[in-house]
Formats: sequence, structure tokens, C-alpha cells
Amino acid sequence: MLDLKGRKTVAPFLKPVARVLSRLHFTPSIVTVIGLLVTVGGAVLIASDELVWGASVAAVGVFLDALDGPLARHQGTATNKGAFLDTMSDRFGEVAIWIGLTVYLRAEQRLLVLCVVSLAFSLLVPYIRAHAELLGLEGKGGWMGRAERMILILFGIGLVGLGIEIMEPVLWGFVVLTGFTVFQRIWKTWQQLDS
Repeated sequence: MLDLKGRKTVAPFLKPVARVLSRLHFTPSIVTVIGLLVTVGGAVLIASDELVWGASVAAVGVFLDALDGPLARHQGTATNKGAFLDTMSDRFGEVAIWIGLTVYLRAEQRLLVLCVVSLAFSLLVPYIRAHAELLGLEGKGGWMGRAERMILILFGIGLVGLGIEIMEPVLWGFVVLTGFTVFQRIWKTWQQLDS
């Protein structure tokens, strides 16, 4: 939802940062790679039981990754290669966070299963969109786009790091909401196939 509705709200905050990055001679691809590396660093901290720091660092990485698009538009350098790199960076960053969390939860079998299901649904959401768009259809939509997924899981991890034991409810919520998003995108694509 934030992917569809939130961009206009967030754009005024991202554009000035993109202008500063452009003046500092950053390219969108460099920002993408730095964002991924910072996110992976956060995932390593999560795996090392440093949940508050890990969630915070990963959130910075996710924020940096949100800047590559505005920066590319500001510089007039948007390309298919850049879009592909951004998409791959998003997936690798998301997978890194889930790996970090599974390492942290390695002794909790039920929570590990929820992590695996969460990761599967997280990867299915963009996969369905990509396949729909390959067919020339609209593949966006649903409750849990990447922004919502990152906010929910990183906020949950951070709260657990502060001593609030909500990991299982957060994971159940993630599974239900992301699973429903998978269904929403499948249904939307299926309906377009009938037309």
C-alpha cells in the first residue's frame, strides 16, 4: 500500500536528500549497493543478538535503498540496469534480514517455521508482480508491499530487543498479512487474465 500511496507523501522528503547525494557525486547504483551493504550489516547484528542496533542499522539500509529511484530521476539516469540492480538489492536485503532473524531464533523451532513461511511469502509477493507485468498486466497492490514488510519486521525486532516479547505475534501477523497479499495479487492477476 505504501508503494502505491505513500510515494507521493514521502517524495518531498526524499528529493532534497537525493539532491544532496547528487552534489556529492553519488550515483543511484552506488546508493543501491551501499544500502544493501548496510542492510546486510544490520542483519549480521540481528544474528549476533544485537536486535535494537541490528533493526536500526537495517532500517538505515532500507532507507538508503529508497533513495536510488529519486536520485536516478533527479540525475536523469534511470535505466533498466539500475532498476534490475535495485530489485535484486531489495530481495537480497530482505533475505539477509530473515537469515539474521533465523540465526537469532535458532533454538525456537516454531518461530523458525514462521520465519521460513514469512520469507516464502515475502518472495512470492514481488514474484507475482513480476510475472503479471511480464504478461503485460498490473501486478502491484495488496496490503504488504516491501515498505510495509520492512516496517513490520524491523519494528518488531527492535521491540523484542527492548525486552518486549512480541516476536511470535509479529511473525504470525506477518504470515497472515503477507499471505493475504499473495492471495490479493494472484486474484488481481487472475481477473485480468479473464479480460
